[in-house]
Amino acid sequence: MPPFLSRRRLLTMPALAAALFVPVGCASGSGPGGSAASDSHAKAQPVAPHAPEPPSASSTAARPSLPRGGRTIFPNYRVVAYYGGSDGPGLGILGASTADEAAAAVDRQAQLYAFAGRPVQPALELIATVALADPGPDGTYSSHGDPAAVDRYLAAARRHKELLVLDFQPGQGDYLTQIQRFARFVAEPDVGIALDPEWHMKSGEVPGKTYGSSSAASINAVSAYLDGIVANRRLPQKLLVIHQFRTSMLPDRSAIVARPGLATVFHADGNGTPDDKVKVYGILGFPGPPFYRGFKLFLTRDTPLLSPRETMALSPAPDLVTYQ
Repeated sequence: MPPFLSRRRLLTMPALAAALFVPVGCASGSGPGGSAASDSHAKAQPVAPHAPEPPSASSTAARPSLPRGGRTIFPNYRVVAYYGGSDGPGLGILGASTADEAAAAVDRQAQLYAFAGRPVQPALELIATVALADPGPDGTYSSHGDPAAVDRYLAAARRHKELLVLDFQPGQGDYLTQIQRFARFVAEPDVGIALDPEWHMKSGEVPGKTYGSSSAASINAVSAYLDGIVANRRLPQKLLVIHQFRTSMLPDRSAIVARPGLATVFHADGNGTPDDKVKVYGILGFPGPPFYRGFKLFLTRDTPLLSPRETMALSPAPDLVTYQ
C-alpha cells in the first residue's frame, strides 16, 4: 500500500470548532504529492549572506543567548516541541492544558531524547494564525491571531527556558504580512517561525477543499525578513520551520535559500502508521546542511506512536521532533 497520511484540522469562524478532517492517500507508486522528490531537492543551497557585523568585543558580550545557552541551535541542540493552538486540544497537545503545564510537559518529553547525543532544547510551537473554512475577518480564509495568547505562551516558555515558535496558516493571505503583525514577538531572541504550506491557498482555493502550496519566493521573502532582524539586533540563530508532507506543497523547494541567521528546517508532517511515516520521510528527500530535518508525531492519530528511540532510528535522524 502507498503511504497514507491525514490532513490536520481546520477551524471555522467564529466558534473555531474543528472541522473537515479529511484523510488523503498517495497515488500508487509515488510520493505524497503524486511523485517522488526530484534529485534537485536533495541539493543543499548556498547560504545567502547578510551584512557582516563589526568585530567588537563589547557588542559580542551584549548579544543575547538561546534559552539554554549559546547562539547556535543546530547542530548544538536537538529541539523537541509540543504543537497546537491556544483554545483547546482540537489543534494539538499544546492547547490541552495551561501554557505552563504544556511547557513543563514538553520539558519532560524532551529529556527522553537526551540519549541521542545532543543537549535537548524544548520548544512550544503555537499556531498564531489559523486557516478557516470561511472567509474570516478579512476575506483571506485565515484568522488574525491573538497576541495575548502569544504573550501567555512566551512567558511560560521563558519560565522553562524554552523556545517559542509561531506557526502561520495564511489561507489566501500572505505569510510575510501575517508575520509582520507579530513583529514585536519576532524581534525576540527566543521566538522562531513556522510556515504551513498545507494551509497556504491560491486565490479561489478554500482551505480543507484542497491542499495548499508555497513558492520558494514566498518563503525566501520570510527568511530574508527574519535574517535581517537577526543581523540588525545581533540575535542568536532563529528557528524557521517549513512543514511538508506532499512534494506538491513545495513545488520549487530547490530554490529555497538558507540564510546564516536562521536554522531552517524542512519538517515531515502528517499522521499514519509507522511504516507509512518512515516511507514519506524518505520520499520527501529533505536536503542536508545548511538545511535541517524535522519529524512530527501525532499522539492520538499515529498508529502506533513511534518511541523516541524509534524516531531517532530514522535515517538521517531528525534535528527537530514535534508532538501534536
